[in-house]
Amino acid sequence: MPGEKDAEFLAFVTMSRRELRQVAFLMCGDWHQAEDLTQDALLSLYAAWDRIEVRSRLLPYARRVLLRKLLDQRRRPWRREVATSVPDREDVRAGTHDLGERRMLLDLLANLAPRRRACLVLRYFEELSVAETAEVLGCSEGTVKSQTSRALAELRALVDDAGLAIDDLLQGVS
Repeated sequence: MPGEKDAEFLAFVTMSRRELRQVAFLMCGDWHQAEDLTQDALLSLYAAWDRIEVRSRLLPYARRVLLRKLLDQRRRPWRREVATSVPDREDVRAGTHDLGERRMLLDLLANLAPRRRACLVLRYFEELSVAETAEVLGCSEGTVKSQTSRALAELRALVDDAGLAIDDLLQGVS
């Protein structure tokens, strides 16, 4: 029934839209782009709604669609522009972590390749397990571990001069 499909989808969107937008923001670093990515992902999800058999796995599936939308968008030549500053927004997650450190972390995340950034966002901000992250990214658990390790190594190299520990930054934001 069309009405039932719409009601189910609306309930899912109501429950997950904010979280998906936060994930998108952490992956791309721009609230407007995050909103566009979230809307595109939800449109694709709605188009495939009748074909989705396991309704209990909707959020991981939606994250995967979101990531694919971001990667597709990054391949477009006109999307290769990089933001030079972080929007004046309060924390993407409530907490007491210093806003300056959050901005620094977002700037650092913007320097990472999209797959590595996605690994960090899903593992540390969304607190997904290695297996769940692998499912969202469509890769093996070993790939998630290696990409996460390499991303952390890149971030550590970037913050060494600042005298901050990347582990502290990640702990405080998550």
